[in-house]
Amino acid sequence: MNSTQKECLEACIECMKQCNQCFNDCLQEDDVKMMAECIRLDRECADICAMTAKAIQSNSPLMKETAQLCAEACKACGDECAKHDHQHCKDCADACYRCEKACRELAAS
Repeated sequence: MNSTQKECLEACIECMKQCNQCFNDCLQEDDVKMMAECIRLDRECADICAMTAKAIQSNSPLMKETAQLCAEACKACGDECAKHDHQHCKDCADACYRCEKACRELAAS
């Protein structure tokens, strides 16, 4: 595993954790309906991060394509989370943007 793959793997795992935390915390908010899109994207992003981490770990022949998809999911989730003032959303957006960058680097390598 090269350093680009290792960085992306670590970013995917951290992003997955933050998305799952945000998802869970959003469900505790008073206005859950307002958080629906955030919740939906948290779940999707976490799942795609997990799939990308597995692709990296198994040296999948589709690793770069998976990383590209993950970058798109992370951007969408990060952009949604950035709209909200909750700390869990801010933390998630930060992790999403870091993961997006790492995945784009891997996809381009």
